[in-house]
Amino acid sequence: MKTYDVFNGDADGICALIQLRLAEPCESALITGVKRDIALAKQVPLDSPAKVNILDISLDKNRAAVDSLLAAGSSVFYVDHHFPGETLPDAPGFNALIDTQPTTCTSLLVDQHLGGRFHNWAITAAFGDNLNTVAEALAQKASLSTEQAGLLKNLGVCINYNGYGSTVEDLHFHPADLFREFVKFADPLDLIASEPVAWQQLRDGYEADMADGLAAPVLSETDTSLVVKLPNAAWARRVSGVLGNELANRNPDKACAIVTETGSDTYLVSIRAPLNNRTGADEVARQFPTGGGRKAAAGINELPVCQLNEFVGVMAEFWR
Repeated sequence: MKTYDVFNGDADGICALIQLRLAEPCESALITGVKRDIALAKQVPLDSPAKVNILDISLDKNRAAVDSLLAAGSSVFYVDHHFPGETLPDAPGFNALIDTQPTTCTSLLVDQHLGGRFHNWAITAAFGDNLNTVAEALAQKASLSTEQAGLLKNLGVCINYNGYGSTVEDLHFHPADLFREFVKFADPLDLIASEPVAWQQLRDGYEADMADGLAAPVLSETDTSLVVKLPNAAWARRVSGVLGNELANRNPDKACAIVTETGSDTYLVSIRAPLNNRTGADEVARQFPTGGGRKAAAGINELPVCQLNEFVGVMAEFWR
């Protein structure tokens, strides 16, 4: 029976799969893409039963494809922290670890599932998913030094940064290729110490793009929200998500959003709930077409230009 690994192209998805494959090595077909490409389950063929692992993408957005896989006789192991829909599939081949609390992520769920066998990868993912308080507590409990925790944080942020873009051509590395490079290391600290070329390129790209992002103009700022606008450029699409995290860290009482021009009549939007009130980002996003995500972080794939002012108003009022 063929194995398919379906995973989000961000730090959480990649680090979750790294843990699973370190625990259970196998040759699998990888299905992934940019972070916002979440309708991935439909890419698994239905011609014969398969073993399918789905990590860090919303079941709600993939329910029809999952139901088709189960009907075709496939087994599905689903691990995620996004809104799954009102009900879960009732089929013997379906097993799930789903927790939507804003203080967890897919890699932490996998970490629990594996009994902490590759714990540093889970900590890396938590940092990448901007769960800094959670990650710092886990690092301290694991007796990591402040320097080691900082190294894992930088790695997690950079892996997460690589997942943002409209297409894989925007990225420094296809997420599947980044997984293949990084799964070679059972401990991410060993990866960092060995300085592989992929890590050097990713780190340098992040530093350059973040410098440009922090210099971007502010579209709107109130006592409850901050909205920054980025141009239609590959660097801007790459940095949008991690820039949102950084702005949220610098403004913990404000909801932050990055609005990126797409070159058409829509914007790409990345939303972060206030760090001191990590809820509501998904509710704001779902008020607009193509919006979705989780409580602490969400996005809108195609916000019509004519709705920009409405969006800015919602951002300002929702957390007031």
